[in-house]
Amino acid sequence: MTEIRTFPSTTGGRSVAPSKDLVLPVGAHVDQLFRRAMTEPFVLQRLSERSYWVEVGVFATLFHVGEESVLLMDPIEHCYDGVVAAIASVTPKPVSTVVYTHFHADHIGDAPRYVEAARHDGRALRIVASEKTARKLGAVDSVLPRPTETVAWPEGSFTFEDLTVRMHGFEWAAHTDDHSAWLLAGENIVHCPDLMGPDQPPFWHFTGNERFLFADRNLTEVRDMTWDFLSAGHGNVGSRADVEFELGYYRDMRDAVTQAFKAHPISDFIDPSQGAHSAWFPAQLAAVARDAVDLLRPKYGEYYGFEASAPANAEMAAFTVFSFR
Repeated sequence: MTEIRTFPSTTGGRSVAPSKDLVLPVGAHVDQLFRRAMTEPFVLQRLSERSYWVEVGVFATLFHVGEESVLLMDPIEHCYDGVVAAIASVTPKPVSTVVYTHFHADHIGDAPRYVEAARHDGRALRIVASEKTARKLGAVDSVLPRPTETVAWPEGSFTFEDLTVRMHGFEWAAHTDDHSAWLLAGENIVHCPDLMGPDQPPFWHFTGNERFLFADRNLTEVRDMTWDFLSAGHGNVGSRADVEFELGYYRDMRDAVTQAFKAHPISDFIDPSQGAHSAWFPAQLAAVARDAVDLLRPKYGEYYGFEASAPANAEMAAFTVFSFR
């Protein structure tokens, strides 16, 4: 069997074996998460009396067990069997409600399977989304099931049995225009897929962001909400220390890119013999990104995924630093 490398924690916090019975200590991470996710059908961790975090492969979501049925936050794609098995390991109750937190197919692509399962049991699946996500599904003529109800954008809420779920939409969103955070009120859990990847440096393009601009603002908005646990769609269960680590990475990336631009002015790349100016700016961005990664490596290079993701992140940040002054 291929050996799976382990990496140090980005926050230096406590790591514990996952448990469906014991609530995770606030600030702790699930230990050996990548190895477990690559070798086990699911990784399940209890976050409160009724709420659970589950990761299948490299995708994570959240579910809440009510008196009569289960609420699932995001029907993550290609993960149906693992998620359903995780739910069945703690309750026989059916999934009656799913939430679309934002319209990216990797987070809601298994919705048809939940719709079909509900239909098979003689029920109609309740699908909740923000007004903005619902409009976006329609605008691109998505093949995915449409929401059966919507909550107001940018601030709205809905109830699931005795649980209130509050949605906070980002006015200036970095990830995608309908990106939002969903707070399970009273549970002290916030679910915001693709905001970040806890216990690791940012994934490619800062977790698939459409832009780097406003990423720190979005993260700060979530930081200022009331919660103990962050469910972020990828990576580990998140804590406030994870948020501070991510914000520090953003600052260091901006500083590194700014420094690299000084070493690589556009004049170094102007070459009329190339026959077109099209190559000049991309070459400058690539050089700036290489230098920025080198500047960041002493501090971040030992962490999970740095080498794979930092070059694309640096180039994305470089374009932002160039464009917005």
